[in-house]
Amino acid sequence: QVHSDESGGGLVQAGGSLRLSCAASGRTFSSYTMGWFRQAPGKEREFVAAISWSAYNTYYADSVKGRFTISRDNAKNTAYLQMNSLKSEDTAVYYCAADPTPLYQMQVARSWNFGAWGQGTQVTVSS
Repeated sequence: QVHSDESGGGLVQAGGSLRLSCAASGRTFSSYTMGWFRQAPGKEREFVAAISWSAYNTYYADSVKGRFTISRDNAKNTAYLQMNSLKSEDTAVYYCAADPTPLYQMQVARSWNFGAWGQGTQVTVSS
């Protein structure tokens, strides 16, 4: 089982950048698919990005493609979300998630059911 803790959120102006970190515990981190989700006030939680255990494969929501980059460092048990060119509509609580299901299986099934979630970190983009 992997437990994760997000950090790096904050207030930033539109056009700015932030990097979120997800520090995970558990010896099996390197075998887990990691994902980032977000939930804006009054809206449902939405998928943002995911990365395979090897970091070879990544997948992004269309709304963040070209602006956000997901990465991971298995030696540090940490996943990252680099967010550039931030927009006001990126304002949300961002959650890190982990699951042993391989990313390619999630992509084939078009299902982003992650089993382990962090507490979330607030990202606010001012216009």
